[in-house]
Amino acid sequence: MANCVQCGRKLPPFSFGRRKCQWCTDYEAAQRGEVSEESVQKVMPVPWTGIGSGGRTITQILAGINVAVFVAMAMAGVSLTEPTIQQILPWGANVGPWTLGGQWWRLITYMFVHSGIIHIAFNMWCLWDLGALCESLYGPWTYLALYFISGIAGGIASVGWHPGGVSVGASGAIFGLAGALIASFKLGEFSLPRTAISGVLRPLLLFVAINLIWGFASTLTDNAAHLGGLLSGAMIGALVARLAPDRRAMGKRVLVLGLAAAVVAGGWLWVVHMRL
Repeated sequence: MANCVQCGRKLPPFSFGRRKCQWCTDYEAAQRGEVSEESVQKVMPVPWTGIGSGGRTITQILAGINVAVFVAMAMAGVSLTEPTIQQILPWGANVGPWTLGGQWWRLITYMFVHSGIIHIAFNMWCLWDLGALCESLYGPWTYLALYFISGIAGGIASVGWHPGGVSVGASGAIFGLAGALIASFKLGEFSLPRTAISGVLRPLLLFVAINLIWGFASTLTDNAAHLGGLLSGAMIGALVARLAPDRRAMGKRVLVLGLAAAVVAGGWLWVVHMRL
């Protein structure tokens, strides 16, 4: 479905050849004096205008926690390049038998544990860019909920696919941010021209494609966590874009995030049932 090049609103289905919505067409006609003064233009919902506003507060906090945990691990003697499983287990790594055996909190802590300086450097670079974009688009609290729901979903997918494996890192949550942005930019109505949206969407798709391909080619990368985060983030991004783009509509946002959390919780119960 195409968008109006003037305001970003969705055009009706089968609008072949049209580039502007009816609202913009009527508005421009009124500006040119081509309609009577008694004519009243109907009110239409304003496209999403949140992109580009807001800071990096939550992104800075999340990155700061990740870095602080890594520094603490290094000071405790954990290797900076190739830490062993025995070294990262006490710090909250997502370990299938332990997580499924009752230590569910590892689905949260594993997001802040990294297996070496290259691992955390790449993840924090991605978080800094994608996180800032998400924070400006969704607002701080929706963004924070998106981050944790996606990260937890990635952890669940990891233990479901590799029940005996070990998973660490923020990449599941980061893939969730990418999935949410892709879904929102694809389905949302923005006040930006479609060319500007496409300029952001293409690099996101390329980022996801390259990293998934690399993950399937590498035996060290947990692509299950990537896919779990990606799909859960895309679900949240799509629901927010279609049902609650206005961050002031807190009731709708809470409903959307609650629904996403319920789906993820259902996935956890299913994995526990299947693996125990």
